[in-house]
Amino acid sequence: MTRKCIVTGKTVMSGNNVSHANNRTRRRFLPNLQNATLFSEGLGKGFSFRLSTNAIRTIEHKGGLDAYVKDTAKTKLDPSFRTIKKQLETKAAKAA
Repeated sequence: MTRKCIVTGKTVMSGNNVSHANNRTRRRFLPNLQNATLFSEGLGKGFSFRLSTNAIRTIEHKGGLDAYVKDTAKTKLDPSFRTIKKQLETKAAKAA
């Protein structure tokens, strides 16, 4: 499993630890990834993702999973979110 957020695209970065004597050793900066279950009210079920904390805040700021998926362009969504978007659109079409 890659250490990458599927919403923000944050990945592992590399840099240096710099000591007081200015010695440099390589290190890795890992993104703050969390296992999150987001609930879709339109579909009535939860979906599990591995997201950065920044992505979780973004989705909650937009109004939840359904609102985020509806407002984001299909080309900018990860394939797992595209399937959710398609399911929401078909459910909305059947209801109308």
